[in-house]
Amino acid sequence: MNEKFIRERITELRIQKNISEYKMSLDLGHSKSYIQSISSGKALPSMSEFLYICEYLDITPKEFFDVNDTETIKLHQLFISAKELNNEDLDVLIYLANHLKKK
Repeated sequence: MNEKFIRERITELRIQKNISEYKMSLDLGHSKSYIQSISSGKALPSMSEFLYICEYLDITPKEFFDVNDTETIKLHQLFISAKELNNEDLDVLIYLANHLKKK
């Protein structure tokens, strides 16, 4: 792992979420050019800022570094969404998952 990986991974995940550098910078509480400065190699986030970036992107630090495990990222995203559902909707989701598993 190196600085280039971190810059490129942040850019990759940001693009997957369809978020501009400008919006992400402001959402993280920084100047509008903060993420652009990371992407261009002028800066790197501190550890606490890295953790906040992961939270912002709805991934864990493990998922950030495990580029070959897109399934884990998708499961995490599903889990985040499922946590907001009521019991009835969770039952429907479980039924649907079981039905799809049988195919």
